[in-house]
Amino acid sequence: MAQVNILVVDDEKEIADLVEIYLVSDGYKVFKAYNAQDGLKILNEEEIHLVLLDIMMPGMNGLEMCKKIREKSNIPVIMLSAKSTDLDKIMGLTGGADDYVTKPFNPLELTARVKSQLRRYTQLNPNATSGITGNEITIRAMTINKDNHKVTIDGEDIKLTPIEFDILYLLASHPGKVFSTDEIFEKVWNEKVYEANNTVMVHIRRLRGKMREDEREDKIITTVWGVGYKIEK
Repeated sequence: MAQVNILVVDDEKEIADLVEIYLVSDGYKVFKAYNAQDGLKILNEEEIHLVLLDIMMPGMNGLEMCKKIREKSNIPVIMLSAKSTDLDKIMGLTGGADDYVTKPFNPLELTARVKSQLRRYTQLNPNATSGITGNEITIRAMTINKDNHKVTIDGEDIKLTPIEFDILYLLASHPGKVFSTDEIFEKVWNEKVYEANNTVMVHIRRLRGKMREDEREDKIITTVWGVGYKIEK
């Protein structure tokens, strides 16, 4: 991807301008909007690869905008919020966000999060796992293709965000192995654990919903109570 376009949506112009300075210095092209309506308009007109989205905005808030984005796109969305409680983070992640950064934030930390999400989204370094034919895994009714990030279950395509895909691929590429929430967080987010349990649990819940696990007798993702999650062959 030659040019990476990032959309910053924040009603505080000073914050949007500050974020733009750091992103531009890292080589990204930045589009800015100060409300959700203008942000959605830019998304319709431009090829955007990642969105930095403030939650607290007048009119349509960031949570509502994120849901609108998820109706059409799986590009990474990082929420920005002055709120720091677990409930607020869960709401942001449940709404479809891939990551959550609390204001005031260190701009260098924010750009590091941006790079991490883009690296995952653009699949710059796909790693083949031993025991897998190419970069495709087939387990029962599910097929996962690492190269094109395509997941099919019972012949139906399942649209996943990059984070959801990486969690599923991690579990499926180690059939039978139980991963704790801390292990999943460290391997998927490539960061040391910080309040990982809620973050991972929310993404697993969202992943299971898209996979329609509640309708299946033969569950693909198994919860090992008190330990973590696994996928059996």
